[in-house]
Amino acid sequence: MADKGTDVFFAKQLLQKGQLVAIPTETVYGLAGNAFDEDAVLKIFKVKNRPQFDPLIVHTDSLWKVSNFVTAFSEKAQKLANAFWPGALTLLLPKSELIPDLVTSGLSKVAVRIPNHPLTLQLLSILDYPLAAPSANPFGYISPTSAQHVEAQLGEKIPYILNGGESQVGIESTVVGFEEDEAIVYRLGGISVEAIEEVIGPVSVMTHSSSNPKAPGMLKSHYAPRKPLFTSNLEQITEQYPKEKIGYLAFQNKAVGIPSKNQRLLSSIGNYEEAAKHFFSHLRYLDNLPVEVIYAEYLPEEGLGRAINDRIRRATARD
Repeated sequence: MADKGTDVFFAKQLLQKGQLVAIPTETVYGLAGNAFDEDAVLKIFKVKNRPQFDPLIVHTDSLWKVSNFVTAFSEKAQKLANAFWPGALTLLLPKSELIPDLVTSGLSKVAVRIPNHPLTLQLLSILDYPLAAPSANPFGYISPTSAQHVEAQLGEKIPYILNGGESQVGIESTVVGFEEDEAIVYRLGGISVEAIEEVIGPVSVMTHSSSNPKAPGMLKSHYAPRKPLFTSNLEQITEQYPKEKIGYLAFQNKAVGIPSKNQRLLSSIGNYEEAAKHFFSHLRYLDNLPVEVIYAEYLPEEGLGRAINDRIRRATARD
């Protein structure tokens, strides 16, 4: 079973040897390996059982390091980086030859961000290479927001988990790319579309791809619990299943009739940031209950509510 701790120098030693380490970020925990080392990157895909057509995000700690492995940085991209890094924003930028094609699934652009977590920033600052790091969970399952989540899912497959406590944002980063001068949101996430548009003006949103995605996190079916997840026809579900066998994930108000122990509120005060922080951990809690199905309530389509709804929609997808 993996050790847990806060020793960034031990984590560095493991990474130098081509091994993988779980790292905390403000969004979710990542499964990290040397992004310049193709063998280490291949281990990431194997440990996660992740298809190699789904690209990875590269993490580093400074803009000047980013400039070492990208070939261009547009004005809009620079504005977003200045506004939101370190933070829950990933930018798609033209890659240099230092980034193996395996990282980008053969695409010409690499997804990169500077995470906002002190422990991981400390680790990245003592490395002379960036880290490729998708979420530290088996592919397609609920993303981990604590070291304990990682241990439960991948603890037997990796040597070390850098324990940085609970993730403060709780959902993955927003992914933004550029086609000519148009900014496109490829994945909704921890930075709202509204916040991005305040910096660079209107953006397009294109978030789903059934195969060959252009950016990380675009696959239609993702973030799913093991129990079937539904978002409609609650009345029909309560007719088909005993109420004690139904888990309920609500935004602000609990449902009548379903046992209280089977329910989780994302935010009793209707706060989107609090809801995002709790989303994956509450979904994981319900998935571990002795229930047969889970019902999830959509949030209003604004702010981070859009990103949470995106996760809910893809967690219900079965194709």
